[in-house]
Amino acid sequence: MYLTQGLHRSLQSDPQGTATIYKDRVRSYVEHADRIARLAGALQNLGVEAGDRVGIVSMNSDRYAEYLLAVPWAGAAVNPVNIRWTPAEIAYSMNDSDTRVLFIDDAFVPMAPILLEKSPGLKILIHCGDGPTPEGMLAYEELVAENKPVADAYRSGDDLAGVYYTGGTTGFPKGVMLSHMNFVSSGMGTVASGELLKAGSVLLHAAPMFHLADLAAWCGLTILGGTHVMVPFFEPTSVFKAIEEHQPTDVLLVPTMIQILTDHPDAGNYDLSSMKRMLYGGSSISEGVLKRTKERFPGLRLTQAYGQTEAAPVITLLLPDDHEGEAMRSGGRAAPHCQVAILDLEGNEVPVGEVGEVCCKGPNVMLGYWNNPEQSAAALREGWLHTGDLGYLDTRGFVYVVDRLKDMIVTGGENVYCAEVENALSKHAAVASSAVIGVPDENFGERVHAVVVLAPGQSATAESLQTFCREHISGYKVPRSFEFPTALPMSGAGKILKRELRENYTAAQK
Repeated sequence: MYLTQGLHRSLQSDPQGTATIYKDRVRSYVEHADRIARLAGALQNLGVEAGDRVGIVSMNSDRYAEYLLAVPWAGAAVNPVNIRWTPAEIAYSMNDSDTRVLFIDDAFVPMAPILLEKSPGLKILIHCGDGPTPEGMLAYEELVAENKPVADAYRSGDDLAGVYYTGGTTGFPKGVMLSHMNFVSSGMGTVASGELLKAGSVLLHAAPMFHLADLAAWCGLTILGGTHVMVPFFEPTSVFKAIEEHQPTDVLLVPTMIQILTDHPDAGNYDLSSMKRMLYGGSSISEGVLKRTKERFPGLRLTQAYGQTEAAPVITLLLPDDHEGEAMRSGGRAAPHCQVAILDLEGNEVPVGEVGEVCCKGPNVMLGYWNNPEQSAAALREGWLHTGDLGYLDTRGFVYVVDRLKDMIVTGGENVYCAEVENALSKHAAVASSAVIGVPDENFGERVHAVVVLAPGQSATAESLQTFCREHISGYKVPRSFEFPTALPMSGAGKILKRELRENYTAAQK
């Protein structure tokens, strides 16, 4: 298996079909493949060799889609950068992975001098924006125009295809090494569910393309053949306009984005009827948001993907017909390409219904962490990827993720899973979003602390929310303290940064 095989297939079966749409640029598969082969030739002429890492820090665009295929076409490995990182964090990933070539667009050009200063090994910057090419950088379009197309390197199987740095929500980023087999097996397994993407689908890229959640959808459609529509970044009005203009059939969003679109006052002013399927993942979603989304978009087929970077990224799928009843609270069942088990600390499977660590095995599981054999060995044990998530299986094979292993709160000797408390809070009409963390408590060791963002025009007190929660969860799980900020800190992938919430709480107590 190799990342470029879907492109070869589309070039043969539908050469004049539309491959990409970005703003006013529409390119066929013939044009798409020619530009990819030329860009690969440019990279090779710049000294990029087999297995080298080539980075990109850019908003979504058609050029991003070209990068994702041109780099493996040249024989190298991609290193997509989290666009929300600071220059210091980006420089860390450049240095750690020995990335010497970086694509950079207009939005990030101002940080280029800092990146060059902090990344001694970074030698070549390729400007992939639409504005004038800054001095000292190479122009993307000139490289495509001036270099001859080269043959596909056909790197495949266990060859390194990408180094994806974790979002850093729980600590310093680690470089996850993913192979061609990892990417393609996850993409093919996801498509094999029969509910995600179809041949000829039109996929809207509104989630950031640096993230593996979006890459899973990109990879699936690249395998099948279809059209990729990109907006530079998620913004409700631009997403509504793109749907109305380009009529996409499929979209991937993280739950925070779904909530914003669902609750947006202008949603009813656009023709969104082309949308047939929505894949969501990247973090858990509350029952309250799911209910409102189904009301806002009747007939839309919703599928949840649970996974992580180390699994390239899909582990389980909650299919549309399972978005009812008890199963709706789960992450779904094992995707067709992998196996799931719930293991205890000794690596033994626990009984059905008992909480343990969610683990998986399959061709989608990473090669390991870049330059980090100790953490690789800790995550990959006896053929299983240990996700760090706590969960349990029911009798039908549905996986219920109850919390991150390191986020579980132990209060007065009782285990409290943050996701369960957040789910209860989400049912309150005044709560737009929430995050629950454990904070130090003299009497109980830890106590449940809720950080709640109220919906516009709504009000609630700590006491009223506590009373509401007692109707849905046990008393010891009810938050004992609250904060009411106007927003929650988010990573570039749309995940709530609980580490920052803990740091903010600690700082406020001093």
